[in-house]
Amino acid sequence: MVGNLKGLLAGRDDDMELDLAALNLATIEFPGLDFGPSLAALDRFANDIADRCSDLSDGREFVGVSNRYLFQEIGLRGNDDDYYNPRNSCLNQVLDLRLGIPITLSVIYMEVGRRLAKHVVGIGLPRHFVIQYDDGDYSTYIDPFHGGAILSADDCYRLAQAEDENPRLLAPAGKRQIVMRMINNLRGIYFSQRSFEKAQEILNLLIEANPESAEEYKQRGLVRLHMRHLLAGKKDLQIYLALNPHAEDKEEIQGQLQAVGKWLAALN
Repeated sequence: MVGNLKGLLAGRDDDMELDLAALNLATIEFPGLDFGPSLAALDRFANDIADRCSDLSDGREFVGVSNRYLFQEIGLRGNDDDYYNPRNSCLNQVLDLRLGIPITLSVIYMEVGRRLAKHVVGIGLPRHFVIQYDDGDYSTYIDPFHGGAILSADDCYRLAQAEDENPRLLAPAGKRQIVMRMINNLRGIYFSQRSFEKAQEILNLLIEANPESAEEYKQRGLVRLHMRHLLAGKKDLQIYLALNPHAEDKEEIQGQLQAVGKWLAALN
């Protein structure tokens, strides 16, 4: 399954659904994760919402029922108290604990919508993530992190702290964009927590999906140096400079490589 995630990130496989992509990503935090219970929970949510709708074709009713079910009945909510816990980015944990960050809560809503053939898309605002329901007759923006609050376009611009209205901010995010945003959230958390092993796993995934990405080689090289994997770190930094020979930090990286060379010579 991880191979399929790499295909999605590389733009080669658009068939992978968000629930599977998110659960694949969660294996960094939960190796050997059984996807079955999480997929069953999403199926159950969709079935329960369908059972509660008197007319599933009515978009306004679908949104109202979904909001009551997801945010009141089962209690999905934003984790303000421990926002930067990496488990908030793991779909299995968000489903189990009913706590998450905007993007994982949005993925749950989108995946429920997909199961019911409803047009629910992600909107990747700067600093926040919301969803849009739009069936052609009824359209609204929804904020899963704040209890399913119903938003207007102006509300979304305010959340994005946009000085001017820019319709591109409200463009639906594709699956690859959503997964990349989840990955970048985790990458930032792992770096801030100095969880170098897990940061390396994230970077391995990104590099395998896009072997020409110079920045990821630099980051992995520095992570490996922190882990005292000197030869591997040196190789990554050399690849970074080969891919980006005019890098602004070229002299700094060359200095790192010289220092690594001295460390390695001292070990021999």
